[in-house]
Amino acid sequence: FLMDVRVFPLGPLQTNCFLLSNQGEAVAVDPGGDPAVLVDFLEAENLKLTHILNTHFHFDHIYGNAALAKATDAPILASPDGAPVLATETGAGGFMGFPRVEDFDYDPIEPGKTEFVGLECRVLATPGHAPGSLSFYFPAAGAVFSGDLIFQRSIGRTDFYGGDMNLLLASVRNEIFTLPEETIIYPGHGDATTVAEEKQHNPYFTDFIR
Repeated sequence: FLMDVRVFPLGPLQTNCFLLSNQGEAVAVDPGGDPAVLVDFLEAENLKLTHILNTHFHFDHIYGNAALAKATDAPILASPDGAPVLATETGAGGFMGFPRVEDFDYDPIEPGKTEFVGLECRVLATPGHAPGSLSFYFPAAGAVFSGDLIFQRSIGRTDFYGGDMNLLLASVRNEIFTLPEETIIYPGHGDATTVAEEKQHNPYFTDFIR
């Protein structure tokens, strides 16, 4: 199997941070808390972190951005469309007693084909949960990293700044449900699932299937 996928639940909301590696290189998706355990793993496995990918800019997905970038010199990539979120409490943190997010710099990434860890990656525009939300699909690995777009038997919230239920449902139908049925969906919280499973059993899409 080409790509090794490790999950590290990080931060106050146990957000799934994924570490994808192949041939000595790795990328991290959504470091949502103290990345020390990630840094230790990279060193133990002798992996070079080449990029930090953000699916979206909610605080629980970006808490570890600054620290991980400092520890590894890896650039952070995210959609520039998400920038307004960083000016809100859902992006900057600080509400309900949660700590604030340490400032970080990021480079823009646009939807389309690119490459990480030597494998083709298709960056999918999947807004709805947050402005600028992206999903990262690796065809050769049969895996998509969807942030808080879709979960096992559920979907992301749309009651935060910039959320839009109709947009979210369209993103799932047009970008996720068009992938091969056996594709593994790695969500921002909870367990992994598959495209086929969610097409059949996700209560938000049963009408679409029928």
